[in-house]
Amino acid sequence: MIRPPGTRPPLVSHVSVGVTDLSRAGVFYDAVMATLGARRILEHGVGIGYGRAFPEFWAAQPHDGKRAVPGNGAHVCFNAPDPETVVAFFEAGLVAGGLDDGRPGPRPEYAPGYYAAFLRDPDGNKVEAMCWIAPPAAP
Repeated sequence: MIRPPGTRPPLVSHVSVGVTDLSRAGVFYDAVMATLGARRILEHGVGIGYGRAFPEFWAAQPHDGKRAVPGNGAHVCFNAPDPETVVAFFEAGLVAGGLDDGRPGPRPEYAPGYYAAFLRDPDGNKVEAMCWIAPPAAP
């Protein structure tokens, strides 16, 4: 991929989460990624890559062949343009086999104007969608 002059690549090239069943993971991630304007970009025997122009997020079976397990404290957060998209992400994930790990809403404990929702994918990986909203006016 060629970058415009004066730009740098993003700090993170891509993120992967381990999954045990690619078909089941595909149903979940097809649903939540579509709400964010992302799609399946690439598939191969052990993984599915999602993104807008190139694979930025992977749902893949571990390369060592061992059981996929979610990391304690680890999660992936996706940028959403607005609260409606955060809600759509959350609802699509529940319908596609995900579990509620934090309903959509403001998270003032994180930062003023932080709006997010959290899901667990069918393998237990924690994923989040977030956007910025205007913080409440000071009393």
